[in-house]
Amino acid sequence: MKVRYIAHLDVIDLTEGATYKVLSVEKNWYRIVDDSDDDYLYPPDLFEIVED
Repeated sequence: MKVRYIAHLDVIDLTEGATYKVLSVEKNWYRIVDDSDDDYLYPPDLFEIVED
């Protein structure tokens, strides 16, 4: 699945409007490799699905 980051939070390494690949869904959160090349879990309400 691919998602677009639609939020704007300065405390995380994601770029507003950028598309990210979801590596897995764990307890309804998305595991994504962020702009620092590390993978973290993020809540789905920060994203919109662009490719299922």
